[in-house]
Amino acid sequence: MLTVAASALLRNNKKSTAAACFSLAMPFLLSSPTPPPPPPHSSLPRSPSPRPRLPLPPPRRAALITAAQDPRWRRAMASLAVSASASASGEEVTHLAQREAAEIDEQLMGPLGFSVDQLMELAGLSVAAAVVEVYKLGEHTRVLVICGPGNNGGDGLVAARHLHHFGYKPSVCYPKRTPKPLYSGLCTQLESLTIPFVPVEDLPANLSEEFDIIIDAMFGFSFHGTPRPPFDDLINRLVSLSAIDNSAKRPAIVSVDIPSGWHVEEGDINGGGFKPDMLVSLTAPKLCAKKFTGPHHFLGGRFVPPPIVSKYKLHLPPYPGTSMCVRIGKAPSVDISSLRENYISPELLENQVMPDPFDQFVRWFDEAVTAGLREPNAMALTTADKEGKPSSRMVLLKGVDKQGFVWYTNYGSQKAHDLSENPNAALLFYWNEMNRQVRVEGSVQKVPEEESEKYFHSRPRGSQLGAIVSKQSTIIPGREVLQQAYKELEQKYSDGSVIPKPDYWGGYRLTPKLFEFWQGQQSRLHDRLQYSLREVDRSTVWHIESCKESQLLDDVSAMIRSRV
Repeated sequence: MLTVAASALLRNNKKSTAAACFSLAMPFLLSSPTPPPPPPHSSLPRSPSPRPRLPLPPPRRAALITAAQDPRWRRAMASLAVSASASASGEEVTHLAQREAAEIDEQLMGPLGFSVDQLMELAGLSVAAAVVEVYKLGEHTRVLVICGPGNNGGDGLVAARHLHHFGYKPSVCYPKRTPKPLYSGLCTQLESLTIPFVPVEDLPANLSEEFDIIIDAMFGFSFHGTPRPPFDDLINRLVSLSAIDNSAKRPAIVSVDIPSGWHVEEGDINGGGFKPDMLVSLTAPKLCAKKFTGPHHFLGGRFVPPPIVSKYKLHLPPYPGTSMCVRIGKAPSVDISSLRENYISPELLENQVMPDPFDQFVRWFDEAVTAGLREPNAMALTTADKEGKPSSRMVLLKGVDKQGFVWYTNYGSQKAHDLSENPNAALLFYWNEMNRQVRVEGSVQKVPEEESEKYFHSRPRGSQLGAIVSKQSTIIPGREVLQQAYKELEQKYSDGSVIPKPDYWGGYRLTPKLFEFWQGQQSRLHDRLQYSLREVDRSTVWHIESCKESQLLDDVSAMIRSRV
């Protein structure tokens, strides 16, 4: 929550002479009691003022989606966790020699009590999870899993099952089936899901035409010697694919633990092997992974117990949340200009929306809550000072009624200073998963003191203390000053007595003059409906205007044709 933040100036220390200014979001960074459950009467807290309320829906459990369930959050946290871990220790991730990898497997399946099928299940799930992290389902649906006769092939079979359940369409090429119950059972599981097994001779000549991803699960770290038929030919086909410079014109190649044909320690010795786009190392990266130059390197197999970590002095990155994989190495470079989404959404038409923009907002907000979006009440607040210099930040909507949108903050913050000079602002709600955004413009005023008082005492006690301690947008010597002040207040009010609301903290209400509802569409031909206030018969009413960008293009095309 960004409505209780403080800026801090770090003092110079022995390692650095540079001062830094950082923001502290108190509810996240300082300990606080468990917040009470949300009130049972609404999904969005409404303004406690006596004004008429909008009929807001009851809360839905879908809205309580955890951060760990959000793949975008997991990707971001994985990157942050690895960076933080590496910078804190100064060590790089441990890479194992072949002998060490074999010894760890023996100990896992010996004194440490794991079975081979347990490890195979965790490994295959890790591979599938890594694929999902990078390759979007809508663009990379068709997957070919090439399995070898050993444990690496078993990992591939498990990955195929999980990918099927994740919505992908896997096919399996398993030339040399292992006649053991474990492997037979895995094949039976796949067959029960109608996952096709494709013989080598039936594979298409051009794999790019029928597959978006190829998972190489042929050989693992225990493989020795030269690949024999038919695996030698399969590896050569992957070599031909990886030689295509334009990755958009060929399937992505994902290798499980070791790129097949590589030496487990020395990598692609003669330079004639294929270059996978993704490597999913298991347990810990093997030495050959240092030679991997592809854009995506993940670690999977979240099962390494402390005795193994201690004995082999393993330095491994932490796994974020409930994720079964974590990115290691540098994140791939990205051509920002190539990042784009082709939105697929229902049309936003004038005859389908509510005549009152407040009712339309509540409808969309309700749908965002029902969809389980994380913090659907998060909004960008843009203010400007008396010279027109704008600034934006994210805050949380804490109330809405026919009079406007309410949020709370420190009256000494930059946004409060801006609003004292220029009482006009804009809000932006962005619901990415639904291809929607809502803009609201209007004038701003403080809510009545009793309204701020009532909301303040509805907050968790930890958040109340944070609001007192955090002098937003002021310079302080360091974070420890905030922590110490917080602890002193925590002790002062440890008897459960009422915590007084500080005078410098309270709410604002934006009274809308304009709403704009935006729905993303294909080929950038988005829909926009704008509500603005008009005077009609001596009364003020909301007027709806449509601005469908496809219609604008049609108009432009017509103008061009008329001039030809």
